[in-house]
Amino acid sequence: MTPAFSSLSAFFAMGGYAFYVWLAVICTLISLGALLLHTLLQRRRLLAEIRQRQSRERRIRSAKMKQAAGEAAGDPM
Repeated sequence: MTPAFSSLSAFFAMGGYAFYVWLAVICTLISLGALLLHTLLQRRRLLAEIRQRQSRERRIRSAKMKQAAGEAAGDPM
């Protein structure tokens, strides 16, 4: 079996099609990088929304318990 390219410079020249080949590689890597960045940012935003919602639910639950305790003690609000 013989190697496809005889030297490193021949590999980077890609038989005269280097511009198109490396342009396709760069476009693919940029697209994958953008997709990864978008996914990470979306995950961070989603986790922040979940934390915010849980905090709101805890505050509501606490207020309801406080109100119920006040009514049970005969202290209407």
